[in-house]
Amino acid sequence: MKLFKQIILLLMIISVSSCANAKISMFDSSGQSPVVKVVKDVREAVVQIKVESKVSVRSNRNPFFDDDFFRFFFPSPQQQRQVSSMGSGFIYEYNKSTNEAFIMTNNHVAERGREGTITVTLADKKTYTASVVGLDSSTDVAVIKIKLDGNEKVTVAPLGDSSSLEIGEWAIAIGNPFADGLDRTVTLGVISALGRHDILSGENSPVYQDFIQTDAAINPGNSGGPLLNIRGEVIGINTAIASTSGGNIGIGFAIPINLAKRVVDDLVASGRVQRAYIGILPQEITSDLVEAFNLSEVAGVIVAKVEKDSPAEKAGLQIGDVILEVAGEKVSNVARFRIAIATAKIGTKLPMKILRDKKQKQINITLSAFPEDSLAHGLEDGGKALISTGISVESTDGQLAKRLNINSDKGVVVSNVDQNSPASRAGLQVGFVILKIDDMEVNSVGEFNSVLASAKDKMEKESRNIIRLYVLDRNKNPHFTVLRFD
Repeated sequence: MKLFKQIILLLMIISVSSCANAKISMFDSSGQSPVVKVVKDVREAVVQIKVESKVSVRSNRNPFFDDDFFRFFFPSPQQQRQVSSMGSGFIYEYNKSTNEAFIMTNNHVAERGREGTITVTLADKKTYTASVVGLDSSTDVAVIKIKLDGNEKVTVAPLGDSSSLEIGEWAIAIGNPFADGLDRTVTLGVISALGRHDILSGENSPVYQDFIQTDAAINPGNSGGPLLNIRGEVIGINTAIASTSGGNIGIGFAIPINLAKRVVDDLVASGRVQRAYIGILPQEITSDLVEAFNLSEVAGVIVAKVEKDSPAEKAGLQIGDVILEVAGEKVSNVARFRIAIATAKIGTKLPMKILRDKKQKQINITLSAFPEDSLAHGLEDGGKALISTGISVESTDGQLAKRLNINSDKGVVVSNVDQNSPASRAGLQVGFVILKIDDMEVNSVGEFNSVLASAKDKMEKESRNIIRLYVLDRNKNPHFTVLRFD
């Protein structure tokens, strides 16, 4: 018994000694948690964001005009309604020469600010009117900026590296939940999981999902605030919660900061994100396919389709190939593969390890720009600005169509609708399938781009302000609708 007690005492001494010599211990020499220092260093970089804007809504009308035929000839009048929303953000860069502070937040927090007013409140309660630098609905990342007074004290949140995160690490969330009186609330938890995807669905959900999951309390109003590690570095942008009540139940999600940084660089440089493209339809590996393709584990993606004249076809990628690695990184699933491609630099040669006929081989694919980029931002290939429609689309065999269970071999799927755009006023929603533009069929993203551009040219030549669309709604009911350019 005495020997047993001596062993226990020795283990306790070793444990205490290990904690004392650890790189980051639970308490400093004064007995204080390291979280206190993180909060002191970073908390004042967190800002409160209020967005006020007007949205168009249909006025009450005679039900007789609900008929699609009459709606085409007699579009319902629109009314403007004032709306406001609250969120969070954090200063990640300060330009001393221009006295401008750049703020990261969520797209869904800032998107209405282009047509409305964004008010940023700093820790000292000073308010500034912000301008939008760039928005990206595909990742739910946005950048806004404010011009500061000369004597304003600025705290900048340092950015970390989300690629080295491990489940179980400490996570600190700071944000402005629920109301004005709860600004810069600090909550503590751990990293609960990594690489979460297909979690958020619906018309406002981001296309590229690789979320950090945390049990640090995140509530409505926290969106856009930072998720920090124990060293006080930003490792993610808090963006959503899973909840049955609307409040925190210990399941929150944050955009990895490495993904956000790639998006932010493009937004600051050009106001938009240009993503890379290879031109395949990737398919998830299942346990049955592991055996069928003679794989060692449930990992990688199968090439289910190769687009004609795409970078993938030019590099020799074939249907049935299994992509195991991209640029030396193992491919775990379709979500990770799509992000690896979309965040790579256009024009670079991307090495891939594939499995074909039970043999591994290496191929190099030269990445081109994603075909949808020109449409989503209203630009032609040459950069000439077009009248904005507010629509982004994807092919009917893409990931969004699969997620929404859309089974159609014709048309293109609406993947995003900008607020207060001709598309939103026409009632278009994510998941609608556009079959025709002014009686011209569109069965690919490329066709949609070219037909829409032709329709706009024709509209301007004929001095009219409408383009007719033939669409399928989410219930697969066909009807006509009109894009009206006032």
